[in-house]
Amino acid sequence: MPEMVLLGDEAVAMGAIHAGISAAYAYPGTPSTEITEFLIQHSKKQNGPPAHWCANEKTAYEAALGVSFAGRRSLVSMKHVGLNVAADPFMNSAIVSIHGGLVLVVADDPGMHSSQNEQDSRYFADFARIVCLEPTNQQEAYEMTRQAFDISERFHIPVMIRLVTRLAHSRSVVQLSEPRAENKLEKAPNPNSWILLPSNARRQWHGLLDTYKEMQQFTETSELNHLQLNPNFTDFAVITTGLAKNYYLENLPDIPSQPSHLHISAYPFPAEMIRTLAANTKRIVILEEGYPFVERFIRGVLPTDMEIIGKESGDVPAEGELNPDNIRPVLGLESRTGSSHPDIQLSNRPPQLCPGCPHADSFNALKIALADYEKSMVTSDIGCYTLAALPPLSAIETTVNMGASIGMAKGASDAGYFPAVAVIGDSTFLHSGVTPLIDAVAYNTNMTLIILDNETTGMTGGQPTILPSSRLEKVVLGIGVDAEHVKVLNAHHRFDEENSKVIKQEIEYKGLSVVIAVRECVETAKRHKREGGKA
Repeated sequence: MPEMVLLGDEAVAMGAIHAGISAAYAYPGTPSTEITEFLIQHSKKQNGPPAHWCANEKTAYEAALGVSFAGRRSLVSMKHVGLNVAADPFMNSAIVSIHGGLVLVVADDPGMHSSQNEQDSRYFADFARIVCLEPTNQQEAYEMTRQAFDISERFHIPVMIRLVTRLAHSRSVVQLSEPRAENKLEKAPNPNSWILLPSNARRQWHGLLDTYKEMQQFTETSELNHLQLNPNFTDFAVITTGLAKNYYLENLPDIPSQPSHLHISAYPFPAEMIRTLAANTKRIVILEEGYPFVERFIRGVLPTDMEIIGKESGDVPAEGELNPDNIRPVLGLESRTGSSHPDIQLSNRPPQLCPGCPHADSFNALKIALADYEKSMVTSDIGCYTLAALPPLSAIETTVNMGASIGMAKGASDAGYFPAVAVIGDSTFLHSGVTPLIDAVAYNTNMTLIILDNETTGMTGGQPTILPSSRLEKVVLGIGVDAEHVKVLNAHHRFDEENSKVIKQEIEYKGLSVVIAVRECVETAKRHKREGGKA
């Protein structure tokens, strides 16, 4: 196979290309910048896949989510502190059922060569309950990136690749493998797994906890983690992670007897490997770049004289809230459950939009506009309009985090999906929607954004939005959306037919368009009327 001399960053980029990605997104940040720079140059030479700089790491991650929802593979990269910015979509993406493979590359900076701290991204991977891969050299960076997409699609999770500065910015010869084709363009088969209403999210979280057990079994048996035992030398053993393995191997010839050695490149921790190593030594030396991540967690997997039981042991519920009843067994008390009355049939009362809600009228107009399309995609956001996922409207297909609707529609469009429509409320737009819209403006993405302007933050009780509705159009125009394709509609059922025609015209426009559907929330309108009467 061919060879290339590549930076660690470039090896990741080439691995993603050969894994068949359809798009890549990032915000520049040393030491991760060269990943996207390489991908942009490759895209120019080979006419794809698209690689875009984004307004920030959050919008980059959301665009990658959109590609995944459309069934294709995407790469998103950032430096370690950038993951703080992207934490909202990152954490929630672990709960949705990832469709096309999604790989997050985070470049940590031990020693703070160009950063304000040296935080360790492995904690984020553990926090989210996902797989994290940590390459030792450029060859592994290339190979693990390819494998990460397979792992993502196997477990339906995002997969993190953790780099460090020395690996990201050093060069080596890399043996390349046969490139793969792009995935088929096809939406996620179960949209409910992407709509994080509480009922869906609880089910998804339960599924992730079950899948986490499979991930643990995967890392126990994966060739990515290597255990070499030397029963003839028990003075000490060594655990290495990532780049630290190279430093250990450099010193190994000077050690009189070769210690037992466990190298960890894949997390969750291979707990049984650690226990096997510990049973063959008196002392364990841990070499890891970054925080004492393995060193802290290893104390929880080795046997001690003190029995510790809790959520990890399965004696305390691992999900949901604790209460006085479900902790009784672990306290040695008899179980206590509520009484059951199967003869009493309670009506199912799912949450729904208020009667007369302007959002219902906006969604009806949108559904009329989309009726002539064989397939379509509607990404939505956090707010009371998320209830449009439920019957009778059944009008939206995703809800991941604040602002994700716009970035996901952009990503789906970049992946080739049409039509891609994003729906977001006025307050959510001002909270987290302006920055992804800037990304869409920068590339004139072929998508339509509908801002549902009910002149309040309705879901939380009708608090005022940070800017009055009259300024929304100016905000949209101010960031560069073409004035000919910014439309303001009266969100009332009397205008459904007229509004649907406008929405369809903007969907047909081959570029970015924004529709602002305006009508005050019926509940705040009632309150304002009462307050006016009292005055």
